[in-house]
Amino acid sequence: MKALVTNDDGIEAPGLRAVVRELQRVMGVAVIAPQQEQSGRGASITIGQPIKVNKVTPELSGVETYAVEGTPSDCVIVGIRSLFSGKIDLVVSGINRGPNIGHDIFVSGTVGAALQGYLRGIPSLAVSISAYEDLNFEAAARLVTSLASKIKNGALPKEILLNINLPNLPPEEILGIEITELSRQSYCDAVEKDRDCEEACYRIRRNNKDKDSYYAALGTDIWALQQGKASITALFNSSVACASRTYLQSMVPSIFSDLRNSQKLNCNVAAG
Repeated sequence: MKALVTNDDGIEAPGLRAVVRELQRVMGVAVIAPQQEQSGRGASITIGQPIKVNKVTPELSGVETYAVEGTPSDCVIVGIRSLFSGKIDLVVSGINRGPNIGHDIFVSGTVGAALQGYLRGIPSLAVSISAYEDLNFEAAARLVTSLASKIKNGALPKEILLNINLPNLPPEEILGIEITELSRQSYCDAVEKDRDCEEACYRIRRNNKDKDSYYAALGTDIWALQQGKASITALFNSSVACASRTYLQSMVPSIFSDLRNSQKLNCNVAAG
């Protein structure tokens, strides 16, 4: 089994390296990520224009790695349909700097990249940490690897798109995992007029309010983060999402144990 790993923070982002390093323990991994940061690109695709793809020296041994002058969605489509045609069994997008929760998922390059895998019949995970500085990637990398192992072993359905968010805490401080729904808030709706622009120009920015200041309905992604827990949300297909919630809910104790346990997962490494 082989995973394709991408992101929207760029090929040099530390979250990318962290999840690749952990995933290598349970399956083969290939990397194809944007050359530069592409946050906020959603599921944008470069149509009809050349997309430059460069093979680069991998930071981790044995991981075929490409940098793309395009969007996160471009990366996944090129990877699945051309570079690794017929060889990808899982798409992982992240680990993202900053949360992707509520309505923000619809503009998220992290979620947009995972969506491209899901639309092509490949189980896909988008993973983010609810912080922008001094990030601790360990818990997120463990959680993704635990889910990947369960997909590999057939314990989770293949028709699955999961959006995962974690508090910026070490594994031993995360208080649990919640199978959640999307909240109705957005962090990306603060508008400022640009005073340096001669014409009428505006900037859309993230809100300055901390996530803990938002009202969060019980069972939503923001609510889970406010409780110091990881959030897993099954997206888009309502019938599959409902089934996925049932599967995931039954597996929460096992996944949480994997996240908190520093011992290696009991899973054979495959070259893919």
